[in-house]
Amino acid sequence: MKDRGFVPFGLSEEINRALTVLKYETPTEVQTKVIPSVLEGNDLVVKSQTGSGKTAAFAIPICDQIAWEEKKPQALILTPTRELAVQVREDVTNIGRFKRIKALAVYGKEPFAKQKEELKQKTHVVVGTPGRVMDHIERGTLQLDEIKYLVIDEADEMLNMGFIEEVEAIIEKIPTTRITMVFSATLPKSVETLCHQYMNNPINIEIASSEVTTTTIEHKLINVKEANKLALLMDVTVVENPDSCIIFCNTKEAVDTVFTELQKNNYPCEKLHGGLEQEDRFAVMNGFKTGEFRYLVATDVAARGIDIDNVTLVINFDVPMEKESYVHRTGRTGRAGNKGKAITLFLPYEEKYVKAIEKYIGFEIETIDAPDTRHVQQGQAAFEEKKSGRRVVKNNKTARINKDITKLHFSGGKKKKLRAVDFVGTIAKIPGVTAEDIGIITIQDNLTYVDILNGKGSLVMQAMQDLKVKGKKLKVSKALK
Repeated sequence: MKDRGFVPFGLSEEINRALTVLKYETPTEVQTKVIPSVLEGNDLVVKSQTGSGKTAAFAIPICDQIAWEEKKPQALILTPTRELAVQVREDVTNIGRFKRIKALAVYGKEPFAKQKEELKQKTHVVVGTPGRVMDHIERGTLQLDEIKYLVIDEADEMLNMGFIEEVEAIIEKIPTTRITMVFSATLPKSVETLCHQYMNNPINIEIASSEVTTTTIEHKLINVKEANKLALLMDVTVVENPDSCIIFCNTKEAVDTVFTELQKNNYPCEKLHGGLEQEDRFAVMNGFKTGEFRYLVATDVAARGIDIDNVTLVINFDVPMEKESYVHRTGRTGRAGNKGKAITLFLPYEEKYVKAIEKYIGFEIETIDAPDTRHVQQGQAAFEEKKSGRRVVKNNKTARINKDITKLHFSGGKKKKLRAVDFVGTIAKIPGVTAEDIGIITIQDNLTYVDILNGKGSLVMQAMQDLKVKGKKLKVSKALK
């Protein structure tokens, strides 16, 4: 199976093409087990840690099976956090790009009306947090009668956050003919109960956690006194000199303190915690993904939903209170087969938390000495040089798949009685352009966005200056968004 990549799964040409562009070359263990099972129509309970490739494991077969013509949503994916909803939507969009699959993320703290308008469009996949999904169901803005796939992602966290009743209420409203998939890093009793109650002879798939936590990540501990913690943090960053690094703290106060200290020392850094406005949180996540800064100081809110393949170092400035958090935090590095390192700073009284983590992950973490002055001095010049340079992002999947795509803006929409077929009919007649070159079409009241694929954006834009859509002359320009 592994030698031939994704070929044995028998996926459609459009999906295989996207996987090639995204550089998905060899299926991970969870993908090898999940993809064929979903294609066979089984319900699944999957125990798999973060960083194991689970989003693609469910997104690939779902995108493969989606009927493009169907206007109503065919898949609903529930996630515990807004950040994860946005990340999953992006992954689904990338994988389904050449099949023109439209995925939408719905979550709180974003205008309901905006999401309502989007849901009026043809939408194949909806990804959302339970509260906002329930809102849309109750107000009749999210139609569920065509849902064929339900995914409950990070189920343990969903229940931890108290979403169980909402999740159950949503499940009750989805056709029973659906395929249900539950993904969870741990399988507490409450998750098992949920599975037995709402699933049809589910197949259990378990990916050994030690695989994820040990094969690509080097784990280390450093004992420290409270008064020396910030100084030690700086020394560690100098000696390790990471390409990119996430520093985890337990509270937003600690994040603010560490961030201020790093800023004072001219580190290219940003911070992320629940006290920030949603828009700011997304802007920071995006900036980190695109390499605008090298160091991110964050609470656990950021441990889920950051999918960046080249975070080289994770530092636990604080020992996480919950052993599961250790896995989620350290799982931000060593992704997609890359090597990573996780260093945890612990105070003498925190040894009991460390022991609990070790028991949970199934191995002892090596305690190392703090870097000595000589090592820090030796590393200083290289550190300063890297600190002042911009981070090169080697594997930004979204940028790669969007490289040959141009989004065009047309000055007419529903009020001019325009439909997607009208745009396809006109654009596909342009010499050198076929229907295969047309991506997602979004029609609003007074404007329309059309994605043009395969580097043919300029050709289409030029030709459309002289052509009419359904007899109407429309202004066309490159979209800003």
